[in-house]
Amino acid sequence: MVGLLMFAAVCCAAPVGNAISAYMALKTGAQGGGGIAEGGSAADIPPRMLAAYKKAVQNVTLYAPRCQGMRWPILAAIAKVESNHAIGRTIADNGDIRPKLYGVLLNGSGQGGNITAVPDSDRGKWDGTAAGERAVGPFQFLPSVWEHVGRDGNGDKIADPHNADDAALGAADHLCGRGRDLARSTQLRAAIFQYNHSNEYVADVLGWIAQYTASATGPDLKHLPGKVRIVIESALSQRGVPYSWGGGNADGPSYGFCCSRRGKSGAGIKGFDCSGLTSYAYARAGIRLPRTADAQAGVGRRLPAGLGTSALRPGDLVFYAYVPGRDSTIHHVGIYVGGGQMINAARPGTVVRLDSVNTMSGFAGGARLL
Repeated sequence: MVGLLMFAAVCCAAPVGNAISAYMALKTGAQGGGGIAEGGSAADIPPRMLAAYKKAVQNVTLYAPRCQGMRWPILAAIAKVESNHAIGRTIADNGDIRPKLYGVLLNGSGQGGNITAVPDSDRGKWDGTAAGERAVGPFQFLPSVWEHVGRDGNGDKIADPHNADDAALGAADHLCGRGRDLARSTQLRAAIFQYNHSNEYVADVLGWIAQYTASATGPDLKHLPGKVRIVIESALSQRGVPYSWGGGNADGPSYGFCCSRRGKSGAGIKGFDCSGLTSYAYARAGIRLPRTADAQAGVGRRLPAGLGTSALRPGDLVFYAYVPGRDSTIHHVGIYVGGGQMINAARPGTVVRLDSVNTMSGFAGGARLL
């Protein structure tokens, strides 16, 4: 009974729809650390990498003058899936990344799930081996592709895929093609599919684009009613506070306990889980919520999932379930802030952040308390 109560008291498990596919984990499994991690705001991007993405956006029209709609969240999403922004590496002022990032050797041996040999194209110049081909750098280019799309982004007259500025500019140019308008969803999808011919990959990258876009655009709170504004501002004030399994309450962040379904403990982390954050934000407006996400779905006016996310208003609770339509399976809650965004504590390894409401699968409607 205690174990069941403890499980119900916390959230949130990673939604299947936003999981990095096993195929991509094998394909992009850069060696020597820097593996894929959860995240979703600019806070999870090393500042030097974020600067490289933004610089590439400014300079890409030098190579693709007809390109439109390139934004840093697009590049950030690609790099997130490919190398987790080279986290764990040292990024020098000139953009050089050390140790270098290498993917698995594509020699058909079966390593990393690869069964098709890709012949060496650079005699080991970029991938460090003449025994075959392997993806390199934060954007995981094959040397044979880099030969055509490599760009000098830092002005040292060398196009190096292991340099953040060069790799970001090369990726931007590659995505732009012969003049795509990446503000159009069909052309954005085509660009991502060209980067990697996998529909799973496209879905993964689009999910990260949505998260980074949400983090880059803050909500407008000027015209919100008093209590709604208090709730949202209270939640937003906790941005950057770490996720803690079982952490947080009406008084603020607190230490959590063990353990999530994936074995992640909040015992040593002072922060919030999803329902801890909502409990805190609503308490600032004088409203005491039950502690669990599924119990919070029973408070206020329930908004069925069938109404869609367009029915949400700022201040509403937003729910996600393993089986939408069965509130007993609700595992996550956030606070809608408007513009298709919510503030939430997503899962272990992340921080309180703004996300798109479409980032997570299993939308289960909302609840209006204000």
